[in-house]
Parts: sequence; structure tokens; C-alpha cells
Amino acid sequence: MSIHPSTFATIEPSRYITFTIPNSPASRHHLLRIAVLDSPAVTISDANGFDDAAAAATAAMWVPQGRESDWIFSTFSGHLHLLLSSPTSPPLSRLILISDSHSYPCQASSVQPNVAPLVLALYPQICFLDNGEVPEIPFLIYEDEVVTGSILETCEGPCVGEMLIENVELRNDDSLVREFRRRLRFKRMPNLVQTQMRIRPKNEFLCEELHDMEFELDDDVLVHPYLSPMVAGISVISACLEERIQDGFRPKALCLGVGGGALIGFLSKKLDFEVVGVEVDVVVSEVAKRHFGLGNNELIHLHVGDGIKFLSDLAMKVDGAFKFDVIMVDLDSCDASMGSYAPPMEFVQKYVLLAARAVLHETGVVVINIIPSSESFYGSLIREFEEVFEELYEIDVENEENLVLIATKSRIECFDTRSDAFFDKLKVCVPRSYMDSMRKISKTDRPVL
Repeated sequence: MSIHPSTFATIEPSRYITFTIPNSPASRHHLLRIAVLDSPAVTISDANGFDDAAAAATAAMWVPQGRESDWIFSTFSGHLHLLLSSPTSPPLSRLILISDSHSYPCQASSVQPNVAPLVLALYPQICFLDNGEVPEIPFLIYEDEVVTGSILETCEGPCVGEMLIENVELRNDDSLVREFRRRLRFKRMPNLVQTQMRIRPKNEFLCEELHDMEFELDDDVLVHPYLSPMVAGISVISACLEERIQDGFRPKALCLGVGGGALIGFLSKKLDFEVVGVEVDVVVSEVAKRHFGLGNNELIHLHVGDGIKFLSDLAMKVDGAFKFDVIMVDLDSCDASMGSYAPPMEFVQKYVLLAARAVLHETGVVVINIIPSSESFYGSLIREFEEVFEELYEIDVENEENLVLIATKSRIECFDTRSDAFFDKLKVCVPRSYMDSMRKISKTDRPVL
């Protein structure tokens, strides 16, 4: 089906068109794939008004070589994420992605001359000024730390949908050392890494091609950005845990949201917790066992089901003998159209927070991964927790995305000067900087709406 050039003269919210063309008349088997996406956030009147060319702000992006099949570059939801997360000002109304199986280096200066006429043909008409001046073409550069990747498996779960398991090589400042990770991603959030673990090549000799290499898991270190801060949050009750350990009790943790299982495996292996993990999708649990080394043993108990329902049901029947010292909450929103935020609104309800409090030991703590969708969302969340829990603490993950919130069931004495065996173990397992940067939240300094 042919596409008339006039198709692209105006912006139509959420319109998404893909097509292929020969890269050159002399190379008809060498194709460029073009994707044109108009923002859902722009209105027809703004985009087509003759007095506001900025409303039709447009940019192009070359897909990095070797990444053409990556979800972020090959799906509508991935392109939408790129468009909405672009730092340009004014916000983009149209994004044009160009991919080529023989991609040029991802340098704007080297690719602009080759595709400038094509990109201009895909510009909204309003971008061309009355004096005939040709608009400047901004080329966006996509940068992340991935050098190359190899897909191990794609599968589909009844709750999370399609997912991908991959090995990737990351850029390393030390050119003599290669760094590798195993990652789990969900297609509904193409650029979000749900789980990652460090992996080591089994052989000393490293093949050039990633898919030819064999790896073993290295689960001694948490590499996902917010997991170490979550574990560091336990330090507020380290003295209480040490007392219970000395009295013969093994600390117990409930983890809502398992994913690949990096956190629950770490709590069991490195901190000797007995862990109950709840994962909503049975296929995700199977993936965790197949690719991330997670298995049932005497200290890890896996359940498939809704974490919030599991918590509520447990609160109705829990007894003092099996209350938890720690509840770890790593749940995110399932609505990709709303962007990435955590925890879901369903968790921040009073009956859920009361259920969490009910299943905690008297000196227990709730540790939550927070991705605030807005300052007002975070402020509302803090107020809800203040009504149910005694004290709140916060750790900034310093990745411009995540915060870790710690809520205690009882009042905690000053923790920064404590020195006990459990605290010493924490200092070995996670960076001390996260514990040092933890701050107590008071009603006077909580986020303002």
C-alpha cells in the first residue's frame, strides 16, 4: 500500500505509521525502516494552527546498530516512551525513527546528510516558514550502557503479558574488563528492566559474540539500582533483629513482587532470612527458576497470586508465631499508558496498610520501592502511611527515578550510632552510603501538594 506524502502534512494525535523504503536506488534489497509517531498529548487545534509552529515540534532518531529488534525501537509502546521522555523543549509532537540493518554510527553529523530529504518530507507542513526557509532537523541520540545483547527467551504470562529474558554486555570504563548482566523485561514497559543480575563467563577465553558465550549467575551483589537501598532500609531495626536472632529466632521477610527473584534470593543467602515471596504471574515465577537461579528451599517459599490479596488474607489469620520482621514491597502499576510508577494505587489504601501492620512483628518494618508519578502522588502516599505507621524514613536512590520509603510499626530509637552484628553484616552486603543518607520524614518536611 502506497502512502501519499500529504499524509504527514498534519499532526494527528496517536497516529502511528511504519513503512520500509530502499536505502538507495542501487541497493533495493537494503531497506530502511521508518516509523512516524504523533504524540497523544497534542491537540488538533495546536498542531494545525498557523500561528504556533512549536506545537508541531518534530525530531528524528537513528536506531542504534544491532538494536533494531529491541522492544524500545520496534514497538508502538517503545516509540511512545521515547517520544514522551524526550528532553526537548517544546515537547515533541512527532518522532521519526529510522533503522537500518547496516546502521551508520550513531552520530548525528554522519547521518543527517543521508536522510535529511526523507525526514523533511515527513515534517508537518506548519514547520516550513512562509519565507521558504527549511527547518533545522534535530537528530536525537539514544544512549544507554548496553553494548550488545542476546535474547535467551521470549514468553507470555497471563498477567504481565509478553516478556523477554536476555544477556547483555554493558559499557565499562575499564576497557580490559567486560561486564555482563542477565535481564528480565516486560513488553508493556519496553524500556523498564524488571530484574537484572550480574553474570560471569564460564570460560576464561571470551568469545567476541555474546550469543556464543556460556554464563553463570553471580548473586552475591545486587545490581538493580533500588534493591540495595531497599535492603539498607532494614538497618532502622538492625538492633531489634539482632536481639531476636540472639533469642533464637530467624528473621522473616515477606516480599510482594518477586520478578526474577534477585531480592528474595539475596535476603535468604546473604542475610539468613526466611522469605515468603508472592508473584502475581506464574510464568514469571517459572522464568525466575529457569534463568535467575530462584528455587524453593527450606528458607524460600514462593506463592503465585495477587500480593495485595495475599497480604489481606494473611492479616485475617496470622498468629504471633509467624509474623514478619520485614515486608518488602516491589509492585508497580500495570497501566503502561500512565507511565511507570510504584506502588500501584491499590496498595495505598488504608485497609491494605492496616493489613501490612497486622502481619508485622511489633518491631517490624515495611520497605517500599517508590516511583512517584508526581509530587502530589508522593505527598498523598506519605500522608496515608503516617496515619498507620509510627515513623517514616526515606532513601534517595539518586537515579532521578526511585525512592525507598521505610515505615516502622513502633517508634525506633536513634539508629545511626548502633553497632551490632546484624548491622555489621548489612554494611558488608550493601553500600554504607545508603544507610548514612537515610533521613527521617516528619510532618513538617513531607512533600507539599
